[in-house]
Amino acid sequence: MKKLFVIAFLTLGFTAFAQSDTKAETLLNEVSSKIKAYKNISLDFKYELNNTSENISQETRGDVVMQGDKYKLNILGITRIYDGKTLYTISPEDEEVTISTDNSEDESTITPSKMLSFYEDGYIFKMDIVQTVKGRKIQYVKLSPIDTNSEIKHVLLGIDATTKHIYNLIEVGKNGTKTTLTVNSFKTDQPISKTLFTFDESKYSDYYINKLD
Repeated sequence: MKKLFVIAFLTLGFTAFAQSDTKAETLLNEVSSKIKAYKNISLDFKYELNNTSENISQETRGDVVMQGDKYKLNILGITRIYDGKTLYTISPEDEEVTISTDNSEDESTITPSKMLSFYEDGYIFKMDIVQTVKGRKIQYVKLSPIDTNSEIKHVLLGIDATTKHIYNLIEVGKNGTKTTLTVNSFKTDQPISKTLFTFDESKYSDYYINKLD
């Protein structure tokens, strides 16, 4: 599963491009401003991956809590905790904890704290279709990579026109793979434990601790 798509979702800033749609830019800036105002964000989401030609179909659910650069992500039975400096990947199935510094330069490990910022540089965006989903008006923004060698054909970002919250994100690859991330629950400014983003090694005394750095 592509790490990039699983966790690439919300942004803390948008960059306008000369060829981008002004209305799309304004909408994205509204979403960005709203997100910046929250102390923390908690999401429950559904992740789908489909490739008809390769007969691949996968669906799973996950949840993430974010506060600034810190986050705690649960997906596919694995927990990832980032305390702002160190990333802890906990795998109960393997009874292993992998510890590493967060490599923000690695495109394959884009983190929840960046969420939509993967397209800040290198994408042109414009307004797309409007759909009504369960009574909600969802405005889509189409993101097209400037780099013609990109593996991504385009990305569709669905935004609730009323709340200015993200509803879903659809990435279409040139290889025919379609990945969709849909937000089932979007909560903000929730009371969270002070130790939520702290890794307690004593709880994993039976695990193999793999320190990469």
